[in-house]
Amino acid sequence: MNFIARVGAAVRGQLINMGIGARLFWRLLTLLGPALKRPRLIGDQIHFLGNYSLAIIGVSGLFVGFVLGLQGYYILQRYGSADALGMMVALSLLRELGPVVTALLFAGRAGTALTAEIGLMKAGEQLSAMEMMAVDPVKRILAPRFWAGLITMPLLAAVFSAVGVLGGWLVGVVMIGVDSGAFWGQMQQGVDWWTDLGNGVLKSFVFGLAVTFVALLEGYAASPTPEGVSRATTRTVVVASLAVLGLDFLLTATMFSI
Repeated sequence: MNFIARVGAAVRGQLINMGIGARLFWRLLTLLGPALKRPRLIGDQIHFLGNYSLAIIGVSGLFVGFVLGLQGYYILQRYGSADALGMMVALSLLRELGPVVTALLFAGRAGTALTAEIGLMKAGEQLSAMEMMAVDPVKRILAPRFWAGLITMPLLAAVFSAVGVLGGWLVGVVMIGVDSGAFWGQMQQGVDWWTDLGNGVLKSFVFGLAVTFVALLEGYAASPTPEGVSRATTRTVVVASLAVLGLDFLLTATMFSI
């Protein structure tokens, strides 16, 4: 009976957490209008989330492009299709690696920063002080960060993909000697605006929404102690990364099977 009671309590607790998360998500969606009335708050958060993540995104994209160019050349050369290296690099980045790797890096860098910031504000009773002054912390603190993350993520994914293509060009054309015209020509012919580029942008929007929401939820629900903030930051990385990988499978199965 004790075991059944513990299982029931665990299930009940998870259902409560899901309800709290759903209510917070709906509130954030409905606060788009009030958030847009104060664009400076969103702009500051875009700078915080995007500008400070730009270095790791750019460097990671360059090295991913290096690896794609090198491995892609060795594979395509076996079949006499080395000229298709540009198309392979571009499709790999636009369809999968660009949005997914950017989202994972975004969760590790910006997501943890959001969780720690909100968690420390809660531990320092700043959110409670705002409520005492009749200021809604969800409207003033969480909503601008939520919409800023949704805007920043596609921009970072575009930078990652662009730098990755440049890295593939450097390895394939400059170092190995693939024809430059064939590299860019095959890329232009093989990449479709909607099927490849459009779906990649849509993926980055969805990943940005998931990562930012998980980070804000974990910070807002964190226990107001140093241990609670530390655990919430760890959960942000784990939950956001698993959410990105799961959503990537669902989106890929939906987009490229129709």
